[in-house]
Amino acid sequence: MARVARTEQEGWTVGVQGPVVDVKFASTEALPSIYEVLETVTQDGRRLVLEVAEHHPGNIARCVAMSSTLNVQRSAPVKRVGTGIEVPVGDECYGRIVNVLGEPIDRQGPIHAQEKRAIRLGDLHKQLARRGAQNGHAELLETGIKIIDLLFPMLKGSKTGILGGAGLGKSVLILELIQHIVERHQGAFVFTGVGERLREGNELYHELKEHKILPKGMMVYGQMNEPPGARFGVAATGMTLAEYIQRQNKEVLLFIDNIFRFIQAGAEISTLLGRVPSETGYQPTLASEVSEFHERIRSLEAGGSVTAIEAVYVPADDLTDLAVVTIFTYLDSIMVLSRERVQMGLYPCIDPLLSSSGNLDPDIVGARHYATAMAALKTFAKYEELRRIVSVIGIDELSKADRTLYERARKLQNFLTQPFIVAEVFSGMKGEYVTVEQTIQGTDRILSGEVDDQPEQQFYMIGALK
Repeated sequence: MARVARTEQEGWTVGVQGPVVDVKFASTEALPSIYEVLETVTQDGRRLVLEVAEHHPGNIARCVAMSSTLNVQRSAPVKRVGTGIEVPVGDECYGRIVNVLGEPIDRQGPIHAQEKRAIRLGDLHKQLARRGAQNGHAELLETGIKIIDLLFPMLKGSKTGILGGAGLGKSVLILELIQHIVERHQGAFVFTGVGERLREGNELYHELKEHKILPKGMMVYGQMNEPPGARFGVAATGMTLAEYIQRQNKEVLLFIDNIFRFIQAGAEISTLLGRVPSETGYQPTLASEVSEFHERIRSLEAGGSVTAIEAVYVPADDLTDLAVVTIFTYLDSIMVLSRERVQMGLYPCIDPLLSSSGNLDPDIVGARHYATAMAALKTFAKYEELRRIVSVIGIDELSKADRTLYERARKLQNFLTQPFIVAEVFSGMKGEYVTVEQTIQGTDRILSGEVDDQPEQQFYMIGALK
């Protein structure tokens, strides 16, 4: 067989194992660097992008494919691109959906952006130094959702996690936050679908289009049917778009649904690359991968901030899972969605006692807000004790003081439910936006006993307390 003539910058495929492709080069000097992009063409004429993950003996670069490796031929020529993955950034990306490579997938034509940026940081610390120091000023971000604003306030440049198992409404809560914050604060958003179901991605796109929010945001999808390389890299693509908006001195909301799928994709890649897993079965690089992503989320002194809201799937509702615990380390607020509260019809189903917020501080939210929030948490803690007693002996056996506290806690629990704008089709109730001041006033009135004479049903699924 005739020998194929190859240039120094060309390699050839010597092995394919699922989404992992081994590419051999003629010499050590020709080996591409880690994270460099290689390109080849499959037998059916499809362009395949590979990202170098490891170097192996014999001048072999082990690469991760960004799309299906079906019909990749043995000894197929592979070309070095000379750069890492670069995606288009610019105002042309608003209202568009792209994949991990920055290619449009919304059938709206090509994106004619003037600039491209690499999605990988390279040397993380040098990159952060170039971006400027972090802004130390804490600025509250009003969400219009009562239970979040009262007990788990968000700050610009902070990281918030929404934790919950399957079917607890993480995606609905994220969609409502987009609706409230982007419209009220005139900011921009980047939605990153990591391991999204195709149905969810499609529904979100049309929902945002219907509410006329789509032109204010950029969307990046690495969906469930794609290889792990695409699902893993899409988080960095979303972060790159968010950083572009931030550098225009704008406030940007970065929504990630679901950050657990990012870790899961990393674990799949790690296994395929032949790395020995950690004791719990996750990849040995778990901590570094999670930290590299989260350390890019910050406010800058020059202006502009990235505020991250991350949905975190909790496998089997186990909050001690290593991946979930690793994500905890970087979050300022943790909102745990409760299956029990869903069964009680309390939406949003955030459990106030399991959740926590580092932003609930008198120096940040003010003395009045802090005092009201702590009084509410104290009431809920006492209510949990009384609820167990009531389930055994009945409410009539409680002392007068305990019964009053029990009834106020139930009213407050109902008051912190809220009809969502994005759920109007399902609930039949008009969605409400409630300011922080209205939430604090309503909570104070309930806890002080001002509305003791009103039945608890009147507080369920309302906006501000009239």
